[in-house]
Amino acid sequence: MNLRRIELGVPKFQCRFVLVAAILVGNPGAWVNAQASKTPTTAESPTATAERGITLGTRGHCKEAMPILKQVIPKILNDRDLLHDAVMARAQCGMATDQRDVVAESLIILGREFPGDPKVLYITTRYYSELANRTAQELIQKSPSSPEAETLIAEAFQAQGKMDDAAAQFRKILEQSPNQPGVHYQLGRILLAKPMDPNTSEEARKEFEAELKINPTSPAAEFMLGDLAWRNQKADEAIEHFTRATQYDAGLAEAYLGLGIALNAAGKYQEAITPLKKYTDMDPSDPAGYYQLATAYARTGNKPEADRLLALQREAEKKKPRMLTVAPQEAAQPH
Repeated sequence: MNLRRIELGVPKFQCRFVLVAAILVGNPGAWVNAQASKTPTTAESPTATAERGITLGTRGHCKEAMPILKQVIPKILNDRDLLHDAVMARAQCGMATDQRDVVAESLIILGREFPGDPKVLYITTRYYSELANRTAQELIQKSPSSPEAETLIAEAFQAQGKMDDAAAQFRKILEQSPNQPGVHYQLGRILLAKPMDPNTSEEARKEFEAELKINPTSPAAEFMLGDLAWRNQKADEAIEHFTRATQYDAGLAEAYLGLGIALNAAGKYQEAITPLKKYTDMDPSDPAGYYQLATAYARTGNKPEADRLLALQREAEKKKPRMLTVAPQEAAQPH
C-alpha cells in the first residue's frame, strides 16, 4: 500500500504544521478521533477511505478502524494490493479485539481472493491456531469438569507423546461418562501406537468395537477395524468394515483406498475399480491409488488403462510434496 503523503513546501504552511503537530502531541487521541469520526467528503474515494481504515488499524486503533474497513472492503474493486492490506488489517484487528467471526470472515476472503499467497497461508495457519487455543481455554475455564474439557487435556497429552498419561485421562472420562463418544476410539489409537503384537492388536480391536456400541455409525472405528483385519490377512472382514466406513462418511478417502486394496487382495478386481477410482479422484496426489487401480485394470484385461495409470503413479511420485498431515483416522474421529 502506498499511502499518500502531503508535502507542505510553502514556509507559511510549515508554521501551521508545527502548530498542529504540537497540538496532537499534547492530545494524541485527537488525531484518532478526527480520522475515525470525520465525515468523509463527497470526493473521498473508496481508496482514501480504505487507507484511512488501514492506517488506524495498523496503529492499533482497531475500535475506530473496524467499522471503516467493514464498510469499504466490498467497494475495493480494482486495487488488489489495497484489498489485500484492508482485509489483512481487519483480520489483525479481529484478533486484537477477539472478534472471532470477523477473523474467520476475513480469512475466508483472503483465501478466496489470494489463493496460494504465502503470506495469506501463513496468517491463516497462525490465526486459526490461535483461535483454536483461545476456544480451548474458554472451554476449560467455563466447563472444566465436562467430558469435552477432559478430552482436550487427554489430546494434549497425546500431542506431547505422553501416551500413558493420555490413556489414563481417557479412562477417567469413561469413569465419569461411560457413553462419551470417541473415547474408546482414542484408547484404541493409543494402543496401536505401541509396538504391535497379537495382544495389543486384540486390545485395540476391543476398544474400536466398544466405540461402535456407543456410536454405531462411527466411520473412524469401522476404518480402524478394517485396517486391523487387513493386517491380520482377513480380507473379507476388512472389506465389510471398509465398506461401512464409506457408507458412514462418503468423504473419508482412505476408506476407499483400504476397500480397493482389500478387494484386490481377495481377487475381486472388477469390484475394486469403483472405490479405487473414487479414491484417485479424491486424492490425485497419492501414487498408491494409481498403483492399486492399475493392478485392478491389469487383472481384468485392460492393459492400456493399466499402463496409463502406472504412468500417473510415476508422475505422482515425482510431484509428491513433503507435507505435515494428520492421520486420516484421526481427522475422521469427530464423527
